[in-house]
Amino acid sequence: MGLFDRFRRSNGSGPAAVRARLEGAMSKRRLRGWNPPLENINTLVASGGPRLLARARELVVTNGYAANACEAFAANLVGDGIKPSSRIGDADLRDRVQQLWLAWTDEADADGLTDFYGLQAMVAREMFVAGECFVRLRPRRAEDGLLVPLQLQLLQSEMLPFEKTETAANGNRIRCGIEFDAIGRRVAYHFRRRHPGDSTDQGAVIPETVRVPAEDILHIYRPIDAGQIRGLPHIAPAMVRLFLLDQYDDAELDRKKTAAMFAGFITKTAPEEPMMGEAEADLDGAAIASLEPGTMQVLLPGEDVKFSSPADVGGGYEAFQYRTLLAVSASLGLPYHLVTNDVRQANYSSLRAELVEFRRRIGQLQHGVIVHQLCRAVWTRWLEMAVLSGVLDADLAAARPVQWIPPRWDWVDPLKDIQAQVLAMEAGITSRRKVVEATGYDVEEVDRENAVDAKRAEGLGLRYRTSPGETQGARATPEKRPNPADGADGRTTQE
Repeated sequence: MGLFDRFRRSNGSGPAAVRARLEGAMSKRRLRGWNPPLENINTLVASGGPRLLARARELVVTNGYAANACEAFAANLVGDGIKPSSRIGDADLRDRVQQLWLAWTDEADADGLTDFYGLQAMVAREMFVAGECFVRLRPRRAEDGLLVPLQLQLLQSEMLPFEKTETAANGNRIRCGIEFDAIGRRVAYHFRRRHPGDSTDQGAVIPETVRVPAEDILHIYRPIDAGQIRGLPHIAPAMVRLFLLDQYDDAELDRKKTAAMFAGFITKTAPEEPMMGEAEADLDGAAIASLEPGTMQVLLPGEDVKFSSPADVGGGYEAFQYRTLLAVSASLGLPYHLVTNDVRQANYSSLRAELVEFRRRIGQLQHGVIVHQLCRAVWTRWLEMAVLSGVLDADLAAARPVQWIPPRWDWVDPLKDIQAQVLAMEAGITSRRKVVEATGYDVEEVDRENAVDAKRAEGLGLRYRTSPGETQGARATPEKRPNPADGADGRTTQE
């Protein structure tokens, strides 16, 4: 039997089997109205990008779930910072590079509002809201007084016009504000000089855009399709549901508020006669009778009271909210409890299962986007500026190797996780370096601190040991080292 015959036997043969596998391409009654255009993602971004971006920014500001999801996304993506661990062979040079980098991170922001790791968090938020962020590498002069004459300036997506698609004077193509050469390489970005939505930034009439060479710009975005040149908001798949759910909640709140304002209605057979205890008329001329605690109202002949019985939201409201927010969470790629802060239906197993999948996705973004597009490029340019300015005496090729360590994940069950790591190290499945780096620290820095601590404890006469009955790696307890002049039990020989 040939390979084709075996394929037909295992997968079915004939026109019916082929049609079953291509059901999504059929034009029968159920799918007759489903005719989406076959457009490239760049066409969709160019046509709908500005409106999508405006709606995403408004949603993150006005919708509580969107705002919480944005902060959760940034906190898990970069945390307190994705930090470098130099791989320079010379220990002295490695220490000097690490110390210089640590000092420079406080001066990295061109606006002076945060440090390099704060800029990482801002980039992460922009990726959630706008799908992209631009970082301009700005060389500085020696008289600016910086340790390394380099700073970073963040530019929002609106600064690069989506509608700027034309042929440049040099023959290059400009697509959505990005200039490409004849072989498709990015050579420049045409940025607006002012933010189009900032009414406070008014000045003299100047050209609308300025051309910035591509080597000075870092374009941080996650390409989801081949050939994609601009980013899409991470919140985009959930925008419609979040917007409509917010409207539904507002309408439900207003309905309950309106119903609660009317305690009851008094009907009379003679409307022209005043009611017993009638208050002043409102602006529309309708009489209002007030109620006070403990009131026993005697009605006049012909008057009757009908108390308001507003309709309740019913038992389906909570289930509807839960299912809708589950769909929103799935669209955002975030666990339900991170979007809503609701852990009522969660347990240890469910939390661990969803966190494992979520962390796998976040790790993909950390290494494939933040590290590759932002951290590596900044490290390379920073080293060049440090060497050229004379602050660092080193060979660029030798100083370039570096590993970026993402922030540690908090353990769901710390004891079990640490025990598993210890067993993995003892079995040779992983290294101690990998285990330490998983906590977000540099193993060499940890070793130096341990050596300093041990030397200090030795000088103070302290000895740390594992208590009887505890496993290796459990909490060590300090004890005073006995004096040589004392006995074995710690008492002096004179006693």
